[in-house]
Amino acid sequence: MSTSSTSASDRTVLITGTSSGIGLAAAIAAAQAGWRTVATLRDTGRADALRKAAVEAGVELDIRQLDVVDEASVAAAVEGVIADYGRLDAVVNNAGAGHVGTLELESVADVREVMEVNFFGVLNVSKAALPHLRATGGRLITVTSVGGVVGQPFNEAYCAAKFAVEGYMESLAPVAGAVGVSVTVIEPGAVATEFVNNIGLDLEARIAAAGPYSDALRHYVERTVGQFLNGAQTPAGAAESVMEALTADRPAFRIQTSQWARDFTGTKLADQDGSAVVGMTGTWVA
Repeated sequence: MSTSSTSASDRTVLITGTSSGIGLAAAIAAAQAGWRTVATLRDTGRADALRKAAVEAGVELDIRQLDVVDEASVAAAVEGVIADYGRLDAVVNNAGAGHVGTLELESVADVREVMEVNFFGVLNVSKAALPHLRATGGRLITVTSVGGVVGQPFNEAYCAAKFAVEGYMESLAPVAGAVGVSVTVIEPGAVATEFVNNIGLDLEARIAAAGPYSDALRHYVERTVGQFLNGAQTPAGAAESVMEALTADRPAFRIQTSQWARDFTGTKLADQDGSAVVGMTGTWVA
């Protein structure tokens, strides 16, 4: 049975990475729209903000543990949803981790770790969910980033992971569509969320340790904090695009969450020789 012919109250959505930010806002919005919402997070001990938001919104959430890099955890979560509700109509891959660094100053193992969370984690959840999404004519929605379209200085590993997600989902979309599953990627720009604070580094210490890259990194940080984050979108605003993908009759494959994001990604999508993007991002480090 397709999701389009089933009332929202009969539909089940599983969302990853709901402890804060877009994931939390999307879980609340989905529950408010009447979806049975399974809100998952790696550490359920960090669910206080999620529970508080649910109480304030007057909605019920089914909060469960799911670690996207642990296949057994993913399988247990998906199987638990099927056991309890009998169906899975949508998945929102939102869990991810930020990273700032550059190749000469970090190990390849550091890059692999970023890929594990931001790319392979998405695949783990999607693979486990697809048989059940086929059964319901469901939706596979993945929150990527404008960094999945435009490569950005000192975000090499993060952007590589998001590029990989975008390429994978763009390739998967017609294949999944042939068996009744809709695939969408959501591209936020800057979002006022704990995500930025969770990149796990002391910027001043990192700048001091960057050697020949110190000046470029300082310019990048100043530009990002001063121009990018101060105009950040709210998580609730970004979650509106997730809900569009969840509820529209025919959601687009690619949805940007703001006009800024549309303009920014548009630079790349219209830039056949790459000069516009590299010219733009080059000013961020000089």
